[in-house]
Amino acid sequence: MEIISFILLGTIIATLLYGIVIYNNLVSLKHNVSRSWSNIDVLLKQRHDELPKLVETCKQYMGYEQETLERVMQARAAVSNAREQGDVGSLGPAETELRLGLGKLFALAEAYPDLKANDTFKHLQGRISDLENAIADRREFYNESVNVNNIRIEQFPDVILARMFGFGPRQLLEFSENETSDVDVTALFS
Repeated sequence: MEIISFILLGTIIATLLYGIVIYNNLVSLKHNVSRSWSNIDVLLKQRHDELPKLVETCKQYMGYEQETLERVMQARAAVSNAREQGDVGSLGPAETELRLGLGKLFALAEAYPDLKANDTFKHLQGRISDLENAIADRREFYNESVNVNNIRIEQFPDVILARMFGFGPRQLLEFSENETSDVDVTALFS
């Protein structure tokens, strides 16, 4: 009888320890998704702070391009709103609009030699381009974190603890066809 009790107790302890390991892994995945979103958020905030400086510099040279400058600022506001609300679904389309606006702005700058030669413009253009590359890297990391989280909470036996403790799926950061398709360079100059 002692051996059966010992085996039963050992099985209960092993199952409990296994459950603790699964729970801790789910917590780690949840926080990894949050951390990867925070990394994107930091870069979006930095870009948000740089864009008014770029637009102001361009205004001094590009008096006839007010529509493009306004488009960039409206897209900036939409990205900021989505970022502040943590709305992953709205962020993708807002990012697409901002990237298209910046592409057009940089393309139009080619027609203004004084603007292209301006040190402030060159610095801001380089800074924003660097931030865009970093944001793209962080988006990839975020989506990978979300994917790992979403897979784990659906796998057995993790799904049992995930449902029991309220671990839910997270939304991927998706973008419109405009952002994932090839860029129409001629449209940028029209």
